[in-house]
Amino acid sequence: MRIVLIRSSDVIGTKLANRLHQQGHLVVSTSSNPGIKTLTDEELANALARAQVVVDVANSPSFEDMAVLELFETSGGNVLAAEAAAGVEHHVALSLVGIEHFPENGHCRAKMVQEELIKASNIPYTIVRSTQFFETVDGIAQSGTEGKFVRASPALFQPIGSDDVADALAKITVGVPINGTVEIAGPERVPIDELVRQYLHTTKDPRTVIPDVHARFFGAELNDRSLTPGDDPRIGPTCFEDWLSTVIQTNDHSEG
Repeated sequence: MRIVLIRSSDVIGTKLANRLHQQGHLVVSTSSNPGIKTLTDEELANALARAQVVVDVANSPSFEDMAVLELFETSGGNVLAAEAAAGVEHHVALSLVGIEHFPENGHCRAKMVQEELIKASNIPYTIVRSTQFFETVDGIAQSGTEGKFVRASPALFQPIGSDDVADALAKITVGVPINGTVEIAGPERVPIDELVRQYLHTTKDPRTVIPDVHARFFGAELNDRSLTPGDDPRIGPTCFEDWLSTVIQTNDHSEG
C-alpha cells in the first residue's frame, strides 16, 4: 500500500512511519513545515500519485492564531483537493479530544476547522481524536509554576503514550475508513494535579503541587469532561507509571 504521510518533525510522525515501513507499506513523507501550501500543484499531485491513503499528523510550528489557522485551513484544503483529484481512498487525520471545549484557543479553533473540511471533502476518512500525550505533563508543570509551587487543575485527565498513539494510527491507516471519529486514550483517569505530583516526585523535582480549580489549560478552566474521552474510546495499554519509569531509565543511561 502506498501511504502519504503529512507530518511535522515530531515524534508521532516518525513512530508511525517506522511502523508502516515495518509492515511492508511504501510510505512517502511530506513535511508540513514550512508548509505543504508551498508546494506547487504539480508537486502536490506527484506526491499523492498512486497513493491509497493519506495520513495527516501535521502540527503547526507556531501557536499564533493566524499561522495555525493557515496551516490547517489553507494547507489542509490544498491537500484535500489534491487527494480528490488523485482518487485517494482514505484520509486519516490526528486530532485532539476535547477541542470543542476550548473555543477561545486558536489552535483548537483551527483543529475544528480542519475536521469540518475533512467531513465536507467527500473523501472517505477517519478522524482520530487522541487525549493529551504523557509527554505534555512536563509542560503542564512548567506552565503552572510560580516559584517553588505548581498550580494544577484537579480535573480528570486520561493521557496516552505516544507509542500507543502510533500503534492505533498504524492500525487505522490500513483499515477501512469509518467516515467518522475514533477517540483514543490511556488506561487511567487521574486528576491532573496528582499526575503532575507523581511526575515531579519521580523526577526528583522539589516543586510542590497545589490543586487549583482555576488553573488554566489551553486558556480555559477545566472540568472532568474537558480532557477525557466519551463513552467508547480505544484504550492504549501503557500506564503512566510504566511510561515514566522507561523515561527515567532512558535518561539515566544517556547520562551514564
